[in-house]
Amino acid sequence: MKILIVSLGLISVVAFLGRKTLKNIFSSKKEVFEVKDKNAMKGSLYDFSMNSLDGKTINLNQYKGKKVVILNVASKCGYTPQYADWQKFHEKYGDKVVVLGFPANDFMKQEPGSNEEIAEFCQKNYGVSFQMFEKIEVTGKNKHPLYQWLSQKDQNGWNDNEPSWNFCKYVVNENGQLTHFFESKILPTNPDFIKAVGI
Repeated sequence: MKILIVSLGLISVVAFLGRKTLKNIFSSKKEVFEVKDKNAMKGSLYDFSMNSLDGKTINLNQYKGKKVVILNVASKCGYTPQYADWQKFHEKYGDKVVVLGFPANDFMKQEPGSNEEIAEFCQKNYGVSFQMFEKIEVTGKNKHPLYQWLSQKDQNGWNDNEPSWNFCKYVVNENGQLTHFFESKILPTNPDFIKAVGI
């Protein structure tokens, strides 16, 4: 009877979290991924235009000549305090490395608010001044085309890692090509991240 109860409990956890999330919890997977063959890189960040939190269309080709860090963010996550880390990084290195935040409600519904509520939360709690965009989906069948490019090897040339949780990071070089992927726990003070952005 006890074995049956434990089995049913595990099935419930798998159904609730999903297989991929459960795998991430119990595995010690690699946290940093980088392009090995630069000739394999495809596409460009500059192919995309996105809507900001206040509804303005921003063509991402305006970031030509700078490194770009792309974050999928959420307001009710254990990693949410990273907003402070990335704001500090933006204030110090924003002239060289652009930080772009993309709210997503994909993980445990941890970004439930409207674009207006997200903007108010970020400003009130963390003084966020780096560019934030409207809420999108970063995983699943409705994954935004930007995140399709970031996380599908046939589009970017080398990387198949999609966000495994909130605050994953993609690094794009000065030519708009994807060069690195970092898992959620990686902070801007991490040596591998510092090397990736060249600061």
